[in-house]
Amino acid sequence: MAEGTAQQYSDCLQECRGVFEKKTKDYGTSWRILRPSSLTDQLYIKAQRIRTIEQKGKQQIAEGVKGEFMALVNYGLMALIQQDKGWDSEQVLGLEEALSLYDEQSKVAFELMEKKNHDYGEAWRSMRISSFTDLILMKLLRIKEIEDNGGKTLISEGADANYLDIINYSLFALIKIKEEE
Repeated sequence: MAEGTAQQYSDCLQECRGVFEKKTKDYGTSWRILRPSSLTDQLYIKAQRIRTIEQKGKQQIAEGVKGEFMALVNYGLMALIQQDKGWDSEQVLGLEEALSLYDEQSKVAFELMEKKNHDYGEAWRSMRISSFTDLILMKLLRIKEIEDNGGKTLISEGADANYLDIINYSLFALIKIKEEE
């Protein structure tokens, strides 16, 4: 893996974490009330907005594509936390615990990225951002099917593997956006 990839990934992830931390200070961990299907739908809304902006070439709401990819990272990490801890409207997490759980799941995503990036030879660098969007939407449709099947798969990866891919595709998109700026 190129040395630069790990640093670029970490820089983009830290920017996402900063947003997560500020929103947690503003809203607490109100997202703990979300069932897995609701988190999946929230991710779908964000990815669909990116695709719509890509297709139309303009937007009417000030927040741009970069912010939506950051939201995909953060909601993806929340989904992994919810899978691990279970969703519970009564279980409020303190800021430090929420950040610790965020960091634990981020580490899993980073380690997976390093392994896949090694095996695929940084193929993502030749991809278009719009392809990341499409792949994210495909992963979300897979997760919806898994959820509709009660979390069971016959041969395929589970929802967690798809969430991890969504996080990593989103971070790759953020790296490419930064390189274009």
